Amino acid sequence: MLYAIRHFTCYRYSQVVWQSMMEVRMHPRSEGNQRCFAFQLSVNPRARIFGYTDSYGNLVHHFDLPSRHGQLTIISDALVNIDAQPSVPELMDYEGWSDLEQLVERKDYWDMLMPSHFACPSPELEELAKEIGATERDGRSPLAFLQDLAAGVHRSFNYVKKSTAVRSPIEHALRLRQGVCQDFAHVMIALGRNAKIPCRYVSGYLYRSSENVHPAADGATHAWVEALLPGVGWVGFDPTINRLVGEGHIRTAIGRDYASVPPTMGVMKGKADTQLQVRVRVTPSQTLLPPDEEFAADKEWSQFLDESRQLHWVDAQQQQQ
Repeated sequence: MLYAIRHFTCYRYSQVVWQSMMEVRMHPRSEGNQRCFAFQLSVNPRARIFGYTDSYGNLVHHFDLPSRHGQLTIISDALVNIDAQPSVPELMDYEGWSDLEQLVERKDYWDMLMPSHFACPSPELEELAKEIGATERDGRSPLAFLQDLAAGVHRSFNYVKKSTAVRSPIEHALRLRQGVCQDFAHVMIALGRNAKIPCRYVSGYLYRSSENVHPAADGATHAWVEALLPGVGWVGFDPTINRLVGEGHIRTAIGRDYASVPPTMGVMKGKADTQLQVRVRVTPSQTLLPPDEEFAADKEWSQFLDESRQLHWVDAQQQQQ
């Protein structure tokens, strides 16, 4: 399946700032069953964009805006093909734990086994582990354990938009028993690592289809978990929607947790409050989306674009004066 993806990010500042430096992780990865055929990144105000590949194989773009500006807009467009996911065995023997231990001993997976900034032990996490039966193997194979883990996390939390912030520790979600996909992923990663299973964080996009109408697939980035299984490799689990990762999951970056792979990360010089607006659309398509056509019927989106154009015009007039 071919998907066209448009990711729109806008930072509005309460006062003019005079420099912004930004890193962007929006380029879909090309590996396994996924291929990115085209990618475009636009920045307004205009800037020269550079790129590099980080230690996890993620494609990172970065730029510097030395001029004064009242807002920063970043638009990425990508065309990605997703083939069917490799089959995962329905059953796995309990001896898979021994095979997993040997696999970990042969290769270096310490970074996906050790606690990280957002996926770390806590009393609240231990309480949840007891509640969903994640403290003992109980005769379950690594695969069955992970499936129960994803189902337990999904069952224990309500998905509530804006209930946590991107920098919130998992204790906030654990106390509230609600959160967003990022929180679901961090909790499952921490529980999986406690069980000595290498787990990593995946950021990307989720296609909203007639079969998948979960609010996590509506207008935002998505996050899920990949766990290492012997004889299979890295397998994707999505605790937010409680299913294995499928053709509608599009990967942009992998890391230890969100701190490794935020879609945008940067700093600006100046004292100003920041308003952030993000919109994402994933559409089955053979080509990149034409400018704004995908959002023409979206009244909120069209109004926001009109406001952005007006603000750019005002900024231009102020700079000329």
